[in-house]
Amino acid sequence: MLFPLIKELLEYTPDSKEVMVRGWVRTKRETKNLVFVELSDGSCFSNIQCTFDLEKTEPGLEKDLARLSTGAAVIIRGKLVPSPASGQKVEVLSFGIEITGEAPADTYPLQKKRHSMEFLREIAHLRPRTNTFGAVTRIRNRLAFAIHEFFQKHHFLYLNTPIITTSDAEGAGEMFQVTTLDIASIAKSGKEPDYTKDFFGQWAGLTVTGQLEAEAYAQALSRVYTFGPTFRAENSNTVRHLSEFWMIEPEVAFARLEDNMILAEEFLKYLFKTILKECKEDLEFFDNHIEKGIIETLQLVASAKFSHITYTDAIKELEKNTSFEFKPFWGCDIQTEHEKFLAEKIAKGPVIVTDYPKEIKAFYMKLNEDGKTVRAMDVLVPRLGEIIGGSEREDDLSKLEARIKEAGLQKEHYSWYLDLRRFGTVPHSGFGLGFERLIQYVTGMINIRDVIPFPRAPGQAAF
Repeated sequence: MLFPLIKELLEYTPDSKEVMVRGWVRTKRETKNLVFVELSDGSCFSNIQCTFDLEKTEPGLEKDLARLSTGAAVIIRGKLVPSPASGQKVEVLSFGIEITGEAPADTYPLQKKRHSMEFLREIAHLRPRTNTFGAVTRIRNRLAFAIHEFFQKHHFLYLNTPIITTSDAEGAGEMFQVTTLDIASIAKSGKEPDYTKDFFGQWAGLTVTGQLEAEAYAQALSRVYTFGPTFRAENSNTVRHLSEFWMIEPEVAFARLEDNMILAEEFLKYLFKTILKECKEDLEFFDNHIEKGIIETLQLVASAKFSHITYTDAIKELEKNTSFEFKPFWGCDIQTEHEKFLAEKIAKGPVIVTDYPKEIKAFYMKLNEDGKTVRAMDVLVPRLGEIIGGSEREDDLSKLEARIKEAGLQKEHYSWYLDLRRFGTVPHSGFGLGFERLIQYVTGMINIRDVIPFPRAPGQAAF
């Protein structure tokens, strides 16, 4: 068994037994005869206080303590005793220290002060040592575990879908190319690339979704979900976009749109209830220092009954308001300001918008009988807007072929996908949830680049 972490030590009963604490120095303060060292190891939000009595020190200890500064890595020996200070049950009455790595104050970038998020992005390898990014990482970890817990409890199978693909599942064309061809030399020659000579024998790129492959497995194994990296070559420098991000995508055979809405609601409620119960200390930090009201909003969504509204009715409600930057009209793509208005002012809670115009949705979404709209859904929540997007998939072969043609896609790239409608086709549905958007919502972090360890965005691929 590994040595105990600070999270575990803080839960121990103080019994004066000898312990060894490993971590990084957050602060050091001195009085006449005492030195107080706050240590963190990232296992929880709280630090543990290690107290040194200079009148009872081992030889050389004062010199070691003098070398200590914020960021230094140490192993401290002492006894776990009741703490006389408020706010903590135990502390370590310390008598020995080993400095395993110094962090000189004149060169260590992180000092005991508030740093801007922009500055911390420049030192992404060190920012997990701050309170904010330690808390983000713990929230991210628990949400990831909760996602697997939810789907496993509901008998979904975890599916690893390809990262390299030859099909543009979204039809948007914003894909990173994967090639071993010497593109620079080909460009100088003035010739077109011959992708039959490329590594995969045809054009290939990084996937934008694992949905199409998930559909294939759902139509054999009933319930599957993907949870992995996806990529968009969208040149967008906003606080909501990344070039590399993680997606959760369940797919369910025999499920209609109505089943899909129930699944999405239960899924979000499970995640929020889990995080409210098990990450209280980190959530309180975000509520106090990042965005007020986060906990209250999560509690609202976790306990609310999600309301439903069609796209057509939503547009009617939006057209009554004249204060929007983007004027809503039937056929428009609902903007973030519209989504927030629907959730916060119209529904006054989470709401699912359904039946969007086919022109603004992906080719694989099932057509309604009116021929104008598709059985799509977006889940909107207060403070964010859209958090989940999904649909019932088109299971009619001729209609799917027509939609592929309308979208200007090459039918031959989707021959295997069309086979799923030729052989044993069934109604099926699914949705996608961007993991980083979820973390943004839970933490209140403004910029999506601050909820993933090493962000990838236009012009940013360091570390």
